[in-house]
Amino acid sequence: MASKCAWRELMEKDKILEAVEKDEISFIDLMFCDLYGNLKSVTISPRELEDCLENGKWFDGSSVEGFTRIHESDMLLVPDESTYLRLPWSRYDKNVARIICDVHEPSRTPFRGDPRYILKRLLKKAKVQGWFYNVGPEIEFFLFKSLGNRDYHDTAGYFDFSPRDYATDLRALMVSTLEKLGIPVEMTHHECAPSQHEIDIQYSDALKSADHVMILKQAIKSTAMEKGLHATFMPKPIHGVNGSGMHIHQSLFDGGDRNLFYEERDRYNLSPMAYHFLAGQLNHIAGITAVLCPTVNSYKRLVRGYEAPVYICWGQRNRSALVRVPRHGAGRERSTRLELRCPDPSCNPYLAFAVMLAAGLDGIEKKMDPPAAVEEDVYGFDDAKLAKFYIKTLPADLGEAIEEFEKSTLAKEALGEHSFKKYLDVKSTEWKEYQRTVTDWELSRYQNL
Repeated sequence: MASKCAWRELMEKDKILEAVEKDEISFIDLMFCDLYGNLKSVTISPRELEDCLENGKWFDGSSVEGFTRIHESDMLLVPDESTYLRLPWSRYDKNVARIICDVHEPSRTPFRGDPRYILKRLLKKAKVQGWFYNVGPEIEFFLFKSLGNRDYHDTAGYFDFSPRDYATDLRALMVSTLEKLGIPVEMTHHECAPSQHEIDIQYSDALKSADHVMILKQAIKSTAMEKGLHATFMPKPIHGVNGSGMHIHQSLFDGGDRNLFYEERDRYNLSPMAYHFLAGQLNHIAGITAVLCPTVNSYKRLVRGYEAPVYICWGQRNRSALVRVPRHGAGRERSTRLELRCPDPSCNPYLAFAVMLAAGLDGIEKKMDPPAAVEEDVYGFDDAKLAKFYIKTLPADLGEAIEEFEKSTLAKEALGEHSFKKYLDVKSTEWKEYQRTVTDWELSRYQNL
């Protein structure tokens, strides 16, 4: 007699096959993610789907950045049947569906370098304790006239609205597209800079949220392209204006409705567990910044004066703090959360959530205590006042971030030895290439010497 799990898998497979027929699907994209956050896919026809659901789909892993060497190339895509979804855009007037896949070794065991597996492993560590990690990302991005033309498409600012504002209509179209993708949008608005926008998605478990971030980027780019615009998640595409971040709201639940971060009698309504989690992230933040802010350009955003956090501290009213404790009204205890403000949308969300969780869990395990909250504008502090409050800074550039990452035992344990080394090698090469590149700024400043 088949096991209960086998029967459930059979039911899921039958449901997907029925859905493909009902939705008149012509193409099925098997999606996965490389180590650096790039969405990858192979496309199969419906006639291949049943075999794929049962046996997976082989592909060449040596061609994917951060995966395997050429003599270890065979890898297997294993569909996560719960992620089947008809996409709201067509291909040659034919309907398209997607299924997110896990990456396995030829032995059919999970590939240790699969970012999705890395996050699953950390979530399992929390689940053993009865804890469930929820996150809610706020994704910022720019819309330009084209890939090669960074002219603004509007001149609006923070929260600006006009009934005839093209950007308002475009964001509405994007939200509609995301809802069709099963991504619940909590809020959307114009950001500080011209042509800059933000979409906040509703919190859910970290794995689902990471899946959502990956397809959200594709959806926003596709929607913008249909309207003749180019969407970019580059952290700092324009000098002199705000960059784009991806603030991440996070909390631990007990598997039901109880938020383990909430404590009624505390000034900030934070539980001891929340304080330990917070302390763990503050303690390890320098070592994981290379994952949260992974590009050379990321550090052009992390400067004073543009609401991007530079100083390692926390508070509630203080939006210059690295971690903020958002307020919530009476009866909204489930909304108690910690907002980490340094990540940007160029990061790999699976790896970002994994190292964030690892840092928080380490804080809980070791019962770390955070420093006192800082409710003043830290950007106005001089060196003496920073020293008085024991406030350190994030790495100033990717080079410093790599140095901290290489020293971080926590980052190595969270990513695993394979991915840690691959990530370190590629990011070190990226930094060296940047150091040797002659920029337009240098030419304009020094060409006449």
